[in-house]
Amino acid sequence: MKKILLTLGLAFIAASSAFAQTTTTNGYTKSNGTYVAPYTRTSPNGTNVDNYSTQGNTNPYTGTSGSRAQDYSAPASNYGGGAPIQTGSRGGQYYINSNGNKTYVPKQRSSGF
Repeated sequence: MKKILLTLGLAFIAASSAFAQTTTTNGYTKSNGTYVAPYTRTSPNGTNVDNYSTQGNTNPYTGTSGSRAQDYSAPASNYGGGAPIQTGSRGGQYYINSNGNKTYVPKQRSSGF
């Protein structure tokens, strides 16, 4: 009996680690007065490969397919419209758009690789 429980426990752990970890946000009101309802998202982990918004993934709560390129994929190099891609202090990559603001993009390999 102990072996069966141990086997089931290990199987559960393996299965649960195969899925993206999620977190639920609280609802909030934007500065313009728009209310944003609570929602579930993948937990931050330094990559977008398992995010619901990434190509090849589907949000199980809304059924929406992801459209954003995966980090370090060939399509990730198409972001920025030729503007230089910069890396921030915490690893995020962005370019400066025409309004002078940072626009974050999927991570790209530097040209040295």
